[in-house]
Amino acid sequence: MAAKDGAKSQEDYKLKDMKPELGERWPHGGQRGGTGWIGSERAASTYDLVEQMFYLYVRVVKAKDLPPNPVTSNCDPYVEVKIGNYKGKTKHFEKRTNPEWNQVFAFSKDKVQSSTVEVFVRDKEMVTRDEYIGKVVFDMREVPTRVPPDSPLAPQWYRLEDRRGESKKRGEVMVAVWLGTQADEAFPDAWHSDASSVQGEGVQSVRSKVYVSPKLWYLRVNVIEAQDVEPSDRSQPPQAFVKVQVGNQILKTKLCPNKTTNPMWNEDLVFVAAEPFEEQFFLTVENKVTPAKDEVMGRLISPLSVFEKRLDHRAVHSKWYNLEKFGFGALEGDKRHELKFSSRIHLRVCLEGGYHVMDESTLYISDVKPTARQLWKQPIGILEVGILSAQGLSPMKTKDGKATTDPYCVAKYGQKWVRTRTIIESYNPKWNEQYTWEVHDPCTVITLGVFDNCHLGGSEKSNSGAKVDSRIGKVRIRLSTLEADRIYTHSYPLLVLQTKGLKKMGEVQLAVRFTCLSLAHMIYLYGHPLLPKMHYLHPFTVNQLDSLRYQAMSIVSARLARAEPPLRKEIVEYMLDVDSHMWSMRRSKANFFRIVSVFSGLIAMSKWLGDVCYWKNPLTSILFHVLFFILICYPELILPTTFLYMFLIGLWNFRFRTRHPAHMDIKLSWAEAASPDELDEEFDTFPTSKGQDVVKMRYDRLRSVAGRIQMVVGDIATQGERFQALLSWRDPRATCLFVIFCLVAAMILYVTPFKIIALAAGMFWMRHPKFRSKMPSAPSNFFRKLPSKADCML
Repeated sequence: MAAKDGAKSQEDYKLKDMKPELGERWPHGGQRGGTGWIGSERAASTYDLVEQMFYLYVRVVKAKDLPPNPVTSNCDPYVEVKIGNYKGKTKHFEKRTNPEWNQVFAFSKDKVQSSTVEVFVRDKEMVTRDEYIGKVVFDMREVPTRVPPDSPLAPQWYRLEDRRGESKKRGEVMVAVWLGTQADEAFPDAWHSDASSVQGEGVQSVRSKVYVSPKLWYLRVNVIEAQDVEPSDRSQPPQAFVKVQVGNQILKTKLCPNKTTNPMWNEDLVFVAAEPFEEQFFLTVENKVTPAKDEVMGRLISPLSVFEKRLDHRAVHSKWYNLEKFGFGALEGDKRHELKFSSRIHLRVCLEGGYHVMDESTLYISDVKPTARQLWKQPIGILEVGILSAQGLSPMKTKDGKATTDPYCVAKYGQKWVRTRTIIESYNPKWNEQYTWEVHDPCTVITLGVFDNCHLGGSEKSNSGAKVDSRIGKVRIRLSTLEADRIYTHSYPLLVLQTKGLKKMGEVQLAVRFTCLSLAHMIYLYGHPLLPKMHYLHPFTVNQLDSLRYQAMSIVSARLARAEPPLRKEIVEYMLDVDSHMWSMRRSKANFFRIVSVFSGLIAMSKWLGDVCYWKNPLTSILFHVLFFILICYPELILPTTFLYMFLIGLWNFRFRTRHPAHMDIKLSWAEAASPDELDEEFDTFPTSKGQDVVKMRYDRLRSVAGRIQMVVGDIATQGERFQALLSWRDPRATCLFVIFCLVAAMILYVTPFKIIALAAGMFWMRHPKFRSKMPSAPSNFFRKLPSKADCML
């Protein structure tokens, strides 16, 4: 029984194939009648990767000539739309007989139990019951069907009826009623019956939205020197340093080695800035009076927009800036601030447009474009994702004493973030929303996360206690592992590691299609660097990149949190893997076994050679001896035979290529085998709260060092897995290119003398530095773009 339960749990953690009914199917005729279905799906549909969902839409535009209340002589009108048990209300206007609402209501057709649509116009009363003004009733069977891209249905004026519908009353209301799908333009901003219980500010947080990350720049500040800096104690020359602050980022230069009033540093300080530039550039020149005391000798404040934007590695002109004890700095040539005596500082400041500002790990990178739009290349493909539904989600919070979940999905690729609408109180939500991204490089990753909405304006309380949107799970898909123009429909397990162990939180169903616009351009990209040119001509250090990535993530989360509705900090950090660099015994084990798996092929080869030497299989040993003698007599056959062998292995492995995108692998992540003590350490706070002061200091230091080692071990494993990916068909285009290269190389090497090949290779390897490029070679670029199992790591 235990073995069966284990096998069942293993199956639960695997990817599952689905066969959803994707695309649009429309009934004939609409209100004219007809019961058949159109046989062929519409090929040009923008919603062909989701299941069709029908909604009854009611647009309430305005009203006119409404009668005033006989008691108050005023009219505070609002409209109530009622279908069965569902009621939707517009806002009310005070003292207005000709109000305009222009609001759309969407009722899920699957949940509509009534045969009529009732539109009531009422007068808002503060004390007594709201006064009835009139109503309009529509028969569901007579409602027309709207098929996009047809224009919206024109609203009409309808005379109001009394309660029994026997006579007309004074006043008219303009209404449009039609049957449509989620492809309708009115869908995103409509009031939804699925979220009818949400009131107040929570209404905005249940609607689907698209967000755009802020445009990020690197700000490079080259602090060269200063002149005539004077401390308060002029008898003692200062030991100066420069402190620069941009937003929350503060960096300092080293102390000038000499105590002088004309210090020199020539140091680069790099910051992350986001457009529009809201932060000020704040610089101070300070004197290190004592180890615990710094004295400000001059300061400079300037907006970031005045600095030059650099698109390549050309030199930027340096400038002298006047420093003032208080107030704003000014350029030397500004006569309005002319002083008899002024300290000056020599700076070279520019906004770097040739770099890609990384806010995510390069292992899961989704955007490789430089900051400056002028340097962007044409897209090579289109990524379309249909977020269909989820199944079996876990309860995430309690609301009014009842366990519930209000799930929504977030997807991030490049600068575009999308958020589906929230489905209220559902463990099996159906979103059926489709989104599109431009693709500039196929070797990138899209990340999708499912969350529980805890900001609906009610009294809900999540399991963690705090009012933050809880994580339900995450999925990553590498685009290069997808075949072009094929629709992948799979159910992905949502796996989360908790202090109590690995837990499956449910499954999310996705439909994914990668469309290639130019195959030649895509093949061309495989031989080019992943990141823009500036990353290789003037690279940053590893420590700089770590710090800058953290600052970029902080800026992105802060800016997206200011949207309406906000994409909150906990969501952005989870999607960008903010804690991926932290020490974890489980991750270290997983990376170690990844390396062992990579080298297992070499170990197996050595064992096979040992078997040959010991004649365990005489026929194999004889054939190997014959091959050995042939290669010794004709050494020029060694290389072509090797390439031909790899070509044949590549063809053989084509039969066993994966037919679906990679997903989170619990065995690879070492998630099931982690002990409670290791999980307790992984979820421990940083710094630790487990021991005394000395133990705490040593433990934190160990975790910091071990985290670096863990990253290095993971990088080594990644390189080995990329070797394996050459012939595994995980990236079908890359393997196809390599297999063709092997065939061509084998043919060339068969007809070319080995001595010439060896001479050409040696001369190329020993070529003069003048003939070497600072940019990586095409084979190096191709290798770096190969997929690894890092995508599958939890």
